[in-house]
Amino acid sequence: MKLNEKLATIQTKFKSKKSRYNSFGKYNFRSAEDILEATKPYLLELKVSVTISEKLIASDPFPIMETTATISDGDPDYAIHATSIVGIDLNQKGMQMPQKFGSASSYGKKYALGNLFLIDDTADSDATNLHDKAPIARVIKNTLTSEKDPAYPKAVEFIKKGGKLSAIKAKYNISKEIETKLTTL
Repeated sequence: MKLNEKLATIQTKFKSKKSRYNSFGKYNFRSAEDILEATKPYLLELKVSVTISEKLIASDPFPIMETTATISDGDPDYAIHATSIVGIDLNQKGMQMPQKFGSASSYGKKYALGNLFLIDDTADSDATNLHDKAPIARVIKNTLTSEKDPAYPKAVEFIKKGGKLSAIKAKYNISKEIETKLTTL
């Protein structure tokens, strides 16, 4: 069985209850740990492993973490990845700095795993509850669609100095043409 078939098996059979309760928002939710626990029976059965990695991809105007969930069956040349991007609220009241990063890490893991295993949390109160606050403004990315864009020479210089394309993509919506050009530098 190919890796994509193994992943499809998990995606179609996956069951994870929302076993956690948020007393502040009064809703049930599932955590990254719940998702990982629900996948464990498939790991040995399908001879796959699931790993999670995190990296800081931006720090200004606030830290942004990229979390990647990966499924592999041992072939070092082939794995399937899903990512999530999470901003870290440095102004969150009542939390120490490690808790702020830990909270963002937990969310990143949960949503990367949700992307990998096709878990739909759109109706999940955890995804929609505002806790009596106004919605947080979304980060609006600039576009980079042409070599004539003022940001293009900066992007080229950034890549040539060892910068990652993912960091550019976190800041800009880039066209396929520009992405191709930047990956060939």
